[in-house]
Amino acid sequence: MMKFLMMMIFMILLCFKKNMFWMVQNLMMLMMFMFMNLSISVFYNTNMSYMFSCDMMSFGLIMLSMWICMLMLMASENLLKVKFFINFFLFNLLFLLLMLYLTFSMMNLFMFYLFFEGSLIPTLMLIIGWGYQPERIQAGMYLLFYTLFVSLPLLMGIFYIFYESNNIMFYFMKFMNFELYLLYFCMIMAFLVKMPMYFVHLWLPKAHVEAPVSGSMILAGIMLKLGGYGLLRVLILMEKIGLKLNFIWVIISLMGGFYISLKCFCQVDMKSLIAYSSVSHMSIVIGGIMTMNYWGFMGSYILMIGHGLCSSGMFCLANINFERLNSRSLYINKGMMNFMPSMSLWWFLLLSSNMAAPPSLNLMGEISLINSLLSWSWLSMIMLMLISFFSAGYSLYLYSYIQHGKYYSGMYSFYMGVSREYLLLILHWLPLNLMILKVDYFMIWF
Repeated sequence: MMKFLMMMIFMILLCFKKNMFWMVQNLMMLMMFMFMNLSISVFYNTNMSYMFSCDMMSFGLIMLSMWICMLMLMASENLLKVKFFINFFLFNLLFLLLMLYLTFSMMNLFMFYLFFEGSLIPTLMLIIGWGYQPERIQAGMYLLFYTLFVSLPLLMGIFYIFYESNNIMFYFMKFMNFELYLLYFCMIMAFLVKMPMYFVHLWLPKAHVEAPVSGSMILAGIMLKLGGYGLLRVLILMEKIGLKLNFIWVIISLMGGFYISLKCFCQVDMKSLIAYSSVSHMSIVIGGIMTMNYWGFMGSYILMIGHGLCSSGMFCLANINFERLNSRSLYINKGMMNFMPSMSLWWFLLLSSNMAAPPSLNLMGEISLINSLLSWSWLSMIMLMLISFFSAGYSLYLYSYIQHGKYYSGMYSFYMGVSREYLLLILHWLPLNLMILKVDYFMIWF
């Protein structure tokens, strides 16, 4: 695991040279394929050292991080054209990748916390430095305060666990069991805000709307997954009390997912709609993790990876439209089928994956999560039906609103998609729909 860390650290040096934009991107792709060829054991941790290690859960999420970061560079060509602090942008992105890599590969709970919070800084830089509107400062504050408000209790909780058991390594957590209400809330809340759960989700749409395309991609692709990963790791400590109290989060998530799905129909900003749909999907993931059964853990992991690729791809599409029209409003982005018929196909493909149509990973994840929630209580069927139905509803609403209708008369110039954009979309869509062929890797490891 150390070799990839060193590779990333030395890649940072390239950021300070001129004309290194595509070079860094190519090296990221190379690193991704090198990482893909690691021999990973399905049942236990491999590539171990004192701090680092990689099991199946870390492996998939680290690979997703490298992939999304590489695609972020490909989507941000506009910054290269206008030469807008491009070296600092590269540095920021590599630093973010480094933080994410360390978060997912740490086996020590305290170090995990350190990098979990550390990934906040480069994201904040992205939003405040390269965002579009003046409100980006407010969005940054929202992001910072929502996340930091619950992160101190988590730190205290970690210290308490260390004080009680003299050990905070993930390997040994299955031998511990804490039945303390306050500790439970301290350990869980930070991850629920990161996910984000309904009621503490307000920072997400704000951050997405203000962020540049690369910021949105990393937020939707990886940042929301940090919360899910943390929950999957930490809930092992809290099995007994989890069985008593987890119903609270399941209920909030299912009701919240339904409300947010309705909220999607009220949006007039494309990015805002995609961001709210993320909250809706993540609410099912929280529900699945909180049932604490096999299907729930599997399904949440699959849906996290599927949603990372799908949501990131949709933000790319929204940005492609934004670069043409300088607006993300649904009222102005109309009749796009007349202008970019090929892009229309990609909108359709990614939105169909978003509503969990086969053969996407999202479908596999949702089937597992529905299984887990129904085995937990058959009453959850009502909300699950509504969430699934409305998820198809707002996806179709977004598609038909943008692609059809009479195009905006104020458009004065236009150009079709370029090959870089089509490649970017293919690289989102192919792994999302081809990985279902090897879904056994996702299902057997726990």
